[in-house]
Amino acid sequence: MSAIARILVRNFHVSARRQALTQFTMPAMSPTMTEGGIAAWKKKEGESYASGDVLLEIETDKATIDVEAQEDGILAKIIAQDGAKGIPVGTAIAITAEEGDDLSGAAEMAKKATSEAPPKADSSQSEKPKQSEEPTKETKPKESSTESKPAPKEGKQDLKKGDRIFATPVAKKIALERGIPLAQVKGTGPEGRILREDVEKWKGSSAAPAGAAAPAPAPASADQYTDIPVSSMRRVIGQRLTQSKQELPHFYVTVDIDMTRVSKLREVFNASLAGKEGGVKISVNDFVMKATSLALTEVPEANSALLGDVIRQYKKADISMAVATPNGLITPIIKDVGSKGLATIAVESKNLAKKARDGKLAPHEYQGGTFTVSNMGMYGISHFTAIINTPQSCILAVSSPVATMVPDASEEKGWTTKQIMKVTLSSDHRTVDGAVAARWLQSFKGYLENPLTFML
Repeated sequence: MSAIARILVRNFHVSARRQALTQFTMPAMSPTMTEGGIAAWKKKEGESYASGDVLLEIETDKATIDVEAQEDGILAKIIAQDGAKGIPVGTAIAITAEEGDDLSGAAEMAKKATSEAPPKADSSQSEKPKQSEEPTKETKPKESSTESKPAPKEGKQDLKKGDRIFATPVAKKIALERGIPLAQVKGTGPEGRILREDVEKWKGSSAAPAGAAAPAPAPASADQYTDIPVSSMRRVIGQRLTQSKQELPHFYVTVDIDMTRVSKLREVFNASLAGKEGGVKISVNDFVMKATSLALTEVPEANSALLGDVIRQYKKADISMAVATPNGLITPIIKDVGSKGLATIAVESKNLAKKARDGKLAPHEYQGGTFTVSNMGMYGISHFTAIINTPQSCILAVSSPVATMVPDASEEKGWTTKQIMKVTLSSDHRTVDGAVAARWLQSFKGYLENPLTFML
């Protein structure tokens, strides 16, 4: 009965609410989101939708996210079209209505909403006229000064190429240091000798020789390059990494790890899982993630973040895993890695990596990590350092294991070959001291060099 009453009441008041239209604004899909882009509208203008229907796909700095309708309605007018980028959160992107509303005013409301939104380029455009006015004001004084001071050509017209220039040793030294051509300096000493004061007072000729200026390079033709638009994700990544590198006092600690036992144990595990239905293949990165969580349990100072006046130390290891996508780097999170086995970690990491590359990560899948692992071992990289993923305190850069000769007294030849992997821990010195970073790396190394301790 309540639904029937609602319809009756709505129909009764329809004449009084002929323009009950509302603005649909760019939503904040995450706490850090300040702007977004329109990937694609899933509904057309004038089309009805029900609660739970996907209205559009929004491109954030991390992923492309479906936006669902919270209630039934009609998409009366689209303001921001497909492909629009850099739309601030809270800016009107469409006009919506309910069944029975008069849609004739949607275009006018959309026009008004567009005019009320201040364009981003206003500040830069308002500065341009001021900058262009200043040179015009200075033009007249410059012209008068050049008229009052004739060009210093006297005394130098008779100087031929190869003629000796008379100058004091001090004047020559100063001219050499400052790059001043002595041939253009008028000497005031005896018989036109150039003195120290002449070099120091020299300000250069007002008119440069015609051959002195290098010709401007010809602009490249359009077929010699390709301009690629910067995506919202790429722009925000650049801003945040620049901020991290500039504001956080990074320091780096590197250690070599013998991965021989991990390689053998991985072969055994994968052989046993291969014959099982739904069996997964365990990677070196899965061992790295597990060892990271165990080391964070032993050295919890590294599992922290600086939040204003406090250092928050986390009890669980929610590890962010760096994944390269066509639009940039994103860090999906494996929650509470310490409570999971290698097989579970392998399944979750593969699923999250696929969703990241497809741009289908939900906000809770990439927000809230406590530590980050960036592994470039699959590319054959022998060593690199990583930039801290704020507000976390640490990020671990994992390289590729390399066959390395190491001393071994038990071998007749005195040496053996082992798979050595370099890892570098980047730490925020405001929250993690050097000794803490060293203890964490020693713990991490211990687990990987003795992987059976995972089971203890």
